Amino acid sequence: MKYLKLISINFVLFIIFILMVEIFFGYWFSENNFGIYMRKERRINWITQTNMNNQNYKFSYKRNFWGFRGDEFKPKDVKIVFQGGSTGNQRMHPEELTIVGQLNKFFKDDNIDFKIYNSSTDGKSLKGYINDFLFWFPKIPNFQPKYMIFFIGVNDTLKSNEKHWNYKVSDDRLGKIKDYVKNNSIFVDKFKIVKNKFFPRNILAYEPNSNNLYENFIYTNYNAAKTKNKVFDDAEKPKIINFGKELNKLNSILIEREITPIFITQVMYNGLENNELFNINNKLKKFAKSNGHFIIKLDELATMELNDFYDRVHTTPQGSRKIAKIIYPFLKEILN
Repeated sequence: MKYLKLISINFVLFIIFILMVEIFFGYWFSENNFGIYMRKERRINWITQTNMNNQNYKFSYKRNFWGFRGDEFKPKDVKIVFQGGSTGNQRMHPEELTIVGQLNKFFKDDNIDFKIYNSSTDGKSLKGYINDFLFWFPKIPNFQPKYMIFFIGVNDTLKSNEKHWNYKVSDDRLGKIKDYVKNNSIFVDKFKIVKNKFFPRNILAYEPNSNNLYENFIYTNYNAAKTKNKVFDDAEKPKIINFGKELNKLNSILIEREITPIFITQVMYNGLENNELFNINNKLKKFAKSNGHFIIKLDELATMELNDFYDRVHTTPQGSRKIAKIIYPFLKEILN
């Protein structure tokens, strides 16, 4: 009984110690704690292995404490943000070979002191960009970017499982409790730091097969798309109308936050063969023009070729570089 009592006392003292450490050093009572949001997008280090166009890549896919792709930074230093879905995140690419990574290299090569920070997350559509301002960005202290680049359109043509991708939160109650603990516990946070440094996640082997993608390949450029008399059909109308409403919501947020948007239209592997994407791009252009926003019309400028994509919507490093080279002169002029 004496030993059992001693063990019980020590156990209680240990629990009290844990609770005190959590209270004083954890994020539970922080005004900017992440709550149940973004847990899966923070403190990530995956050793990733891919093969594209017969080129092998092995690299660390990292997302930092704030949920951005790449290394840690001070939020006050962030002036330019790149917002996209998986086509902007590009987690199958080394960071330097993503569109954002190559844009940053172009700035560096031209001795221009700009850096673009990548907040893209897989599957995110326009609704997700709006939610970022509600649930993610307000949690980042001293975060006030001057410019925000929106690489937008493809996911708004797909919009499957919208809640999962756009809200970045577990669907079930137990999952939300787990995420709340993992986001706010100091012990979990420090464990992640040690784990990511010394025991990164297992290698992700990914070797896309794009052989069937390019059978009878024809690239539909903007001029060709216009001649195909692309108009809304009944299935597309609600999606396009909703896209316009969400653009107006985003616009109100950007005005309130004094952020200058730069919109970029998108293409798929076969250009603008997809009728929905063609119409969404046009809706985005009209919106940008009517509100006096910058827009880079990638859909009118790009002619993508074989091996520029490894599936219908995701570019290879070769394709990413081509897109970066197209949009860089426009960004350089706008940001200067």
